[in-house]
Amino acid sequence: MKSPVTQVLKNLHQRYASLHDGKVADYIPELAKVDPKLFGICIATRDGHLYEVGDTRHKFTIQSISKALSYGLALEDRGEDHVTSRIGVEPSGDAFNAISLKPGNGAPFNPMINAGAIATCGQVLKKDGQTRIDRIREYLSRCAIGQLDIDEDVYRSESQTGHRNRAIGWMLRNFDIIEEEPRDILETYFQQCSLRVNCADLAVMAATLANQGCNPVTGERAIAHEYVDNVLGVMASCGMYDWSGEWIYRVGLPAKSGVGGGILAVLPGQLGIGVFSPPLDDQGNSVRGIKVCMDLARELALHMFNPSAVPQPALRRSYNASQVNSRRRLPAPVFKALRSYGDRIRVMELQGPLLFSTFEPVIRELVKQAAYCQHVILNFANVFSVDGVSLRMLREVRQQLDDTGVRLLCCHAGRHGKALEVAGLGEDALFPSEDAALEACEDAVLEKVMPHHTPDVPPVALSKCSLFSTCDEDELQLLEERMEHRSFATGETIIHTGGTADELFVLSDGTVEVRLLLGNNRYQRLDVFSAGMSFGELAFLDGSPRSADVVTTAPVTCRVIRRSLFDVLGREHPALKAKILHQFALLLCERLRQANIEISALRG
Repeated sequence: MKSPVTQVLKNLHQRYASLHDGKVADYIPELAKVDPKLFGICIATRDGHLYEVGDTRHKFTIQSISKALSYGLALEDRGEDHVTSRIGVEPSGDAFNAISLKPGNGAPFNPMINAGAIATCGQVLKKDGQTRIDRIREYLSRCAIGQLDIDEDVYRSESQTGHRNRAIGWMLRNFDIIEEEPRDILETYFQQCSLRVNCADLAVMAATLANQGCNPVTGERAIAHEYVDNVLGVMASCGMYDWSGEWIYRVGLPAKSGVGGGILAVLPGQLGIGVFSPPLDDQGNSVRGIKVCMDLARELALHMFNPSAVPQPALRRSYNASQVNSRRRLPAPVFKALRSYGDRIRVMELQGPLLFSTFEPVIRELVKQAAYCQHVILNFANVFSVDGVSLRMLREVRQQLDDTGVRLLCCHAGRHGKALEVAGLGEDALFPSEDAALEACEDAVLEKVMPHHTPDVPPVALSKCSLFSTCDEDELQLLEERMEHRSFATGETIIHTGGTADELFVLSDGTVEVRLLLGNNRYQRLDVFSAGMSFGELAFLDGSPRSADVVTTAPVTCRVIRRSLFDVLGREHPALKAKILHQFALLLCERLRQANIEISALRG
């Protein structure tokens, strides 16, 4: 089963693969040899998951994308005050390779143009026996999937034709922006631009910036977190050369492009994007890359100024029906079967706003669970908004789940119910509560694993009641004679909250619900008991007031042990009372054990 996110990328790749606008960079001879048909798109999430389409593992040179990351290293080496005194952070309005410095002090306008990038290389220290390029290569490698190397052919080509950059270097030396002869710094810059990456590396680099400098794939700290905002700031204002204003308006993501055909874009706190396509526009940006990023930002609502774009994960917790069941009490053999096959039912509690970056992990989990589950329940109780992108992804994944025989249900939809119906979830898939959805899924699972099981438990004899399962015939006869028989119609309240607890009930036929009153004629179902089970034991044993209502959901016949009879059994038939108390203890132990399992799942 494929993710709807992957399908979005495939659609974009198909949409623009036939676009042949632009041309590869030819002012560097080696770059002119690149195949213009190469095209890859990759998204890396903050937890390190990659979505890839096309030529995402083809190696190419990083070029100017390196400027953003080496700026972070310079800040770490020298500090913000030192670096900003030599390199500005304002858009220049000129081409990336312009010989353009600020009047007066000769500082480059920003670190994203060549002048600023060369100055940045000059701020990187030689340290611990390592050269500047060694440290830059290691620094960029920590941000990527693996170790980066230098394309020696491209490096030689850049060095042999880099006369304009050499002129910039000597101008920087003239104004003491760099404090040594620029030869080594310039070669470092040429080598830095010649580092080989792939599209997936770019996405992970972007996700590292999105993740406050921690590489989400390796888990390694790559960029000091206090300088991530500085890097993202200059990317947002200057990263796309003379098209940066248009970019931030239309795409809304801090980004950096390179003449090798790559674009790196960041949705802070959430994800990174890498696109690779060599043909460039007049500003030196990848033509396909621009188109893909514009469409991604629009179709997945990724603009960083989207007011709902917050990083809170949408998946609050997840568990299966082996851990948390419906409130209905089932006969022991049926409950055992349900525990064995409960992993066929998965509950996923959602929260916050559902938008692409928060809902994507949920979609990923749905795709994963399709291999194991037959039923998935999405709980919307803590969801306060659902955007169109999330609904579209939900509709697509629901269709795929249907095709694989997996049933998708939603509960607590509330005001989102209409939107979920638009997403293809009909009334049969929407349930008022998680409890109701769980019960429906349990019945479906039991129908397959216990084909002769019926939800309606038939009437049972006293000997089949769990409370009296160890009694002999004489003891059963005694109880049959002395216990009171009662009948109730559907909807009658047998036990009232706050009432005295001088009776214990054993069901012979029918079902009852234990309800916690919430006010305004609302209640929460706590338990459902059927024939053969007992209720009202806790308050009966300790004499406390009743803590909930017990209401019939079908015609009920039951036996009643009054307190006076229980006292008589203690005096005249102590062995029988001991057997009943022993069964009480076993039942309470089983309920406590199940409660512990549920608490553990709900805390996860």
